[in-house]
Amino acid sequence: MAALVDTRCVFLKFKVFPHLIPRRFRVKKKWAATLPRITSTKLALQNFDVNYGTQFGERWPSIRVSLLSEQKYGALINNFSSAEELIKGLELQGARDFVYEAQARTWSPGSVSGKPLGDEKLEWSSSLAAGQSGNEVPLSSQVGEGVEMAAATEPPSLSPNIKCFTFPKGDITAFSPARLDGSGLLGYYLLDAASVLPVLALDVQPGHTVLDLCAAPGGKTLAIIQTQACWRLAANDSSVSRTGRLRRILQSYIPREHSTEDRVRITSFDGRRWGELESNTFDRVLVDVPCTTDRHSLLEEENNIFTRSRSKERQTLPLLQSQLLLAGIKAALPGGVVLYSTCTLSQLQNEYVVERAVQAAQEELGVTVHIEDLSPLTQLFRDTFHFAQGMRLGELVLPHLTSNFGPTYFCKLRRIN
Repeated sequence: MAALVDTRCVFLKFKVFPHLIPRRFRVKKKWAATLPRITSTKLALQNFDVNYGTQFGERWPSIRVSLLSEQKYGALINNFSSAEELIKGLELQGARDFVYEAQARTWSPGSVSGKPLGDEKLEWSSSLAAGQSGNEVPLSSQVGEGVEMAAATEPPSLSPNIKCFTFPKGDITAFSPARLDGSGLLGYYLLDAASVLPVLALDVQPGHTVLDLCAAPGGKTLAIIQTQACWRLAANDSSVSRTGRLRRILQSYIPREHSTEDRVRITSFDGRRWGELESNTFDRVLVDVPCTTDRHSLLEEENNIFTRSRSKERQTLPLLQSQLLLAGIKAALPGGVVLYSTCTLSQLQNEYVVERAVQAAQEELGVTVHIEDLSPLTQLFRDTFHFAQGMRLGELVLPHLTSNFGPTYFCKLRRIN
């Protein structure tokens, strides 16, 4: 036993001289177990540095810092709750309804008298209508071959009754959690305020039938219901668990009489097949597709699409997005509006998907789709959000330290025939 102990001591002494240790006692390092594994968030950052560094050039460092910093939120007011006192409290904290404030600033002075803007007929600001918003778009330089874009000549028509409070630029005050009112409904829903823009651009008007093709987790669906304009809403998501979460959110914000099956229909179908199930049906279609969710991918390991086991899923995202958008176009009525949106900066998932779907609609279905100019909308909300310049198709909200919303991409399409 003593000899054994002495031998071990010798081995310990000669660890620094591995060539003196007999080969049968040498141990090979297990590199896979000892070296730190690259996390999904680091993998996402490496990917973004390569791709977005090329895409945005000298703007990327600023966007990168903003993505890695704390995100700003907005409070989407629940019109079905007792909101008056709640709104007064938010205003005392310094928060403002960015939708109302933008319209009040942009429409002609003297038109706003403190009433909701939906109650008054206002005149479009002459400075904006004169071309400050860039309404005259040189189509040949803005879009790809075979894709038509309709330039805006009128003020933007927005979905009504949406109230979303944000704190001013540079103010990082956080909203407190929403509370229940006397009827058991929550007063507001916290979300990235930029995600309200696609719903505003969707232009839901009284009597419209609306399809939210990829509805979960439910922020945009809730915003659509807040318009109190759609006659019927179909909210779909391919994931049963996610539609379960959507139901719970709606139960917390919407009275039962406003969320009955004949008004709000929640389903769990493969969205790519929706055009076959209900074609030529809806006045408005929102296609908020699954994407790389850039901010989540940089900050959260859970459910991160940059996990190595999900690499194939990530690579096929543009194809899935194109199929979903094409299904949305098929589901829309002739003359109807389709709004495509993502929460990524990627051109492959944004402009290129729109181009591919519009061309496929023309070539495979014989359906003509025009892409509408959203520059008046970006001019309207330029004091709240930081928009990317020089977009070929659609608009993109860039994260910025003074206004850390987004990223949110959205593009408005109108089905012609």
